[in-house]
Amino acid sequence: MIQIDLFSDVICPWCFIGKRRLERALNLRSNPDVDINWRAFQLNPDMPKTGMARDHYLEAKFGGPDRAKTIYENIRKTGEMEGIEFKFEKIKKTPNTVLAHRLISWSKDQTTSDFVVESLFKAYFYEGRDIGSLEILKEILEDLNINTDSFVRYAKSDEGIDRVANDTRYAYSNGITGVPCFIFDKKYSISGAQEPEAFFPLFDLNINSTLPH
Repeated sequence: MIQIDLFSDVICPWCFIGKRRLERALNLRSNPDVDINWRAFQLNPDMPKTGMARDHYLEAKFGGPDRAKTIYENIRKTGEMEGIEFKFEKIKKTPNTVLAHRLISWSKDQTTSDFVVESLFKAYFYEGRDIGSLEILKEILEDLNINTDSFVRYAKSDEGIDRVANDTRYAYSNGITGVPCFIFDKKYSISGAQEPEAFFPLFDLNINSTLPH
């Protein structure tokens, strides 16, 4: 079993692309036995709790919509090659992602974290939904046929908030300054949305380590 700690943020388009490329790598290698542990990394840790209007965010991050349009057009083209149809124009708000990360953490106990992460990416990048909103997250869970009562109780408590901060702190203290970042068996890392072939040597390392000598 290969454990992959995958640091990402659900508003990071490269993380969505990286997820697809990892999946492609797994398929090309006949699905080696892996356990993906989604770890939180906030791209915007100082984001207001209610998020920020998209225009204001693009102005602050890129100096305005024109430069952002060029950057996102390149990302859109890359996404198309991975079967992702980014619809950045639908995004009206850049959310604070703490609650979304808490949902992912909570969903690990429900063994549904991969489905939840996929749904969060699609809700944000395909539909422009505010994934910082508890009501939107409830709708996502309902679409997945997951009972929302337990999550709502969790979300209204303080549980899991420290875990998000600690994951991000751990990432920075270990030299991770951008995502996605894939850490294999707590030993080897791959940074960025690399092509599937970049994962093969690490699959092979694990396979070789389990062969009898």
